[in-house]
Amino acid sequence: MGISVTKLLIVLAIIVVIFGTKRLKNVGADLGGAIKNFRNAMREEEEKDASKTGGDKPIDGEVTSKNSDNG
Repeated sequence: MGISVTKLLIVLAIIVVIFGTKRLKNVGADLGGAIKNFRNAMREEEEKDASKTGGDKPIDGEVTSKNSDNG
């Protein structure tokens, strides 16, 4: 009862016929831009949080390891 490759291609063909390739290209570009902006915002938020806490403290649940040479 899974989705086969044939069914996926049929659905893709119907979507292309309904929306056209130009609109799908624009939607793809807009989605990519939105993801990029979201990642940048998350990175900025993490940097802001790290500067507040000093940056050296682990986040809750984060595992840190210290390298030690014992011989």
